Amino acid sequence: MTHIEDRVFIGFVIVATLAMMWIASPFFGAILWGLVAAIVFMPVNLALQRGLGGHRNTAAGLTLVIILALVIVPAVIIGSLLIDEAVSTYESLAQDQIDIGAMLETLRAAAPKSLLRILDQYELTDIKGLENRLSTFLTSGLRVAAERAVDVTQSAFGFAIGLGIMLYLTYFFLRDGRMIAEKVSNRLPLQEGKRRALFDKFTTVIRATVKGSIVVAVVQGILGGLTFYLLDIHAPLLWGVVMGLLSLVPAIGTGLIWVPVGIYLLATGDTSRGMTLLFIGFFVISMVDNILRPILVGKDTRMPDYVVLIATLGGISVLGINGFIIGPVIAAMFIAAWDIYAEDKIAASRAG
Repeated sequence: MTHIEDRVFIGFVIVATLAMMWIASPFFGAILWGLVAAIVFMPVNLALQRGLGGHRNTAAGLTLVIILALVIVPAVIIGSLLIDEAVSTYESLAQDQIDIGAMLETLRAAAPKSLLRILDQYELTDIKGLENRLSTFLTSGLRVAAERAVDVTQSAFGFAIGLGIMLYLTYFFLRDGRMIAEKVSNRLPLQEGKRRALFDKFTTVIRATVKGSIVVAVVQGILGGLTFYLLDIHAPLLWGVVMGLLSLVPAIGTGLIWVPVGIYLLATGDTSRGMTLLFIGFFVISMVDNILRPILVGKDTRMPDYVVLIATLGGISVLGINGFIIGPVIAAMFIAAWDIYAEDKIAASRAG
């Protein structure tokens, strides 16, 4: 009878857990980013605790103020400016104020004949067709961005609630993070060594993802947008944000934006701006990743690049922006689980 009662109780625990996950699912993003913020800023919080003589409430409150000043307020300001720029660029494309056909004709006239022959093989010299496809692509993308911007503006109340919940949870994650982690860890049906290994991997990957990807993306986006602004290239903020987003995805990077723009400037005879953009792109924007990422990440995580690429793109396609964090974490948990399993098999074979 005791065995049956145990099974019933385990079933009840599973059902209660799933029900709680279902209830909390509308705020999944707020919970996730609150947890991410707490993990990333936990060293700051601990340093403040030590400086304040162990006052956890004050330290968590001050850390939250730092998060607001360094992350939330700048993000809201940039987001509002980005909305205006995306909408104006979309309207310019929709009203044919940006002549894509003339740009393509200029590039075709400046291209060497050998390159044109190669492009002919792939039917890439049909200017009208390329214009239609490129215009449709850009217009559709900017229209989606503009529509999302309008949706965010219209649902400002919902956004404010989500942001408030995130900050509220971040405060308690900062203040009680260690206690919460210990409680969750102690309730997992795993050996202590395996629990600690998985928890360490979880926090390590989140910190490495944020430090090694988001910080690099922000720096590259700022450099790219500032370069476009100084060179008087249309919509510098928009393209800076796009470059920042592209830098998040391994093997793609910011060159997808500044290389074509630099080539176009050279092809149209604007040699000084074209050479300046390509020089800054190659020796400043691109080098940021090679210089900053090893400094920020160090040896925190060593997943193969192809795993990071698949995990990041797959996570984003399934979960949207939340997948940028969840994808690499799932990949890291997958690799860690199999590593632990392999070590157990080796240990068992040696013992046998």
